[in-house]
Amino acid sequence: MIKRALTIAGSDSGGGAGIQADLKTFSAFGVYGMSVLTAVTAQNTVRVNGVEGLSPEIVSLQFESVLADIGVDAVKTGMLFNVEIVQTVVRKLREGRIPHVVVDPVMVSTGGDRLLEDQAVESIKQSLTPLAELITPNIPEAEILAGIRIGSLDDMKEAAVRIHRLGCGAVLVKGGHLTADAVDILFDGHRFTRFTAERIASRNTHGTGCTTSAAIAANLAKGKPLTEAVGISKHYITEAIRSGFPLGKGYGPVNHFIRVQGMDA
Repeated sequence: MIKRALTIAGSDSGGGAGIQADLKTFSAFGVYGMSVLTAVTAQNTVRVNGVEGLSPEIVSLQFESVLADIGVDAVKTGMLFNVEIVQTVVRKLREGRIPHVVVDPVMVSTGGDRLLEDQAVESIKQSLTPLAELITPNIPEAEILAGIRIGSLDDMKEAAVRIHRLGCGAVLVKGGHLTADAVDILFDGHRFTRFTAERIASRNTHGTGCTTSAAIAANLAKGKPLTEAVGISKHYITEAIRSGFPLGKGYGPVNHFIRVQGMDA
């Protein structure tokens, strides 16, 4: 039976991030993708021109509809927009007892636009993070969640430890915002695992965070152990950036259609 992954996130009208990126990624890994839409954004490669959140009631109904009929092997959350939607998602995840939950704590777009209301940050820290098998913050998000400045690998490790104390199973701090090689640090509460890739000079990086977390969720749905799922996803996003599309006048999208070793295993 085909594995099923659900994205709970916002829509990107430009197609490079959000549920559009997640569904493309699920398909690339041979996983059936479904969606719970939380917000609609009017955006392109240059900027986010507008955001409108959906009602908590329709967010809840989407989740219930999918779970009752199709079922879910893994969930990833992305842009949740406001505290009411965060709490709705938390309640539905608790009720649904999903085997794998990956939380991408989306707060700011690649171009620097805010995608999460300030009041929702604490809700993500206190209510959503403890439900996650894995949380995948980038450097700015990890700084907010951990309450420290990050300028080195040692800082990334310290942030991972602090975020883990919030109650999640594991933390992947993504180091793309630092200046050296693209190094990510996975902490599972016992040990650190380092994932390193060359830094690729490219403006086609729109949707990297969404794509990475979706790839990990897809691999978990297929039964991969967490460390292996992260490793495959790291390789996938590196090659997706390398072959990204120069579309638009700003940050172009990554290439979700590439194939890498481990995708078919």
